[in-house]
Amino acid sequence: MTTKVGEDFQESTSGGGRLYNPYADLHGALDGKSVGNLYRLPDAPEFLFTEEAAVQRRSWSDNLTYWTGGGYLAGAVVGGGRGLVEGVRGTEATDTTKLRLNRILNASGHRGRQAGNMLGILGLLYAGSESLINHYRGEDDMLNQIAAGLATGTLYKAAAGPRTAVIAGAVGGATAALMAAAKQVTKRYGYSLL
Repeated sequence: MTTKVGEDFQESTSGGGRLYNPYADLHGALDGKSVGNLYRLPDAPEFLFTEEAAVQRRSWSDNLTYWTGGGYLAGAVVGGGRGLVEGVRGTEATDTTKLRLNRILNASGHRGRQAGNMLGILGLLYAGSESLINHYRGEDDMLNQIAAGLATGTLYKAAAGPRTAVIAGAVGGATAALMAAAKQVTKRYGYSLL
């Protein structure tokens, strides 16, 4: 029975590399070659349903988590670094070591939270806009990313007035266009982070 399951498993998969089947090499005597094959993992991702394998993008919830979390992390690191510099510059000669350390930690924590929240919100708006545009257009191309950047900038600065919102939208669209171009370049060389 395990042989039949193993054959069905290997017949139902496609793509590059041999997919990992932990039971494939266990019916006979073990030798060095079969043990080596046991630990060879697949090159392509495995999907439970064939519909998932046909789609080559993240789901809307994965996209939302990725951009929000990545934005917050990047903002926290950059803002924390800026706060560290401000804290070191703000120390006085009469401060004790404990007071200097407290000043540095307070400044880096404050700036890190501030920048992290800002970039996290931008990531949330971008991911939501991109998923919404992709849903209504039915296509996944560079135009969705640029339109999402425009929408993100406009929504983020909408309360500051129409002129500021239009400028922020243009900056967001230009940033999204640069990110889309960087994504195309990285895909050409075989890896993609965006």
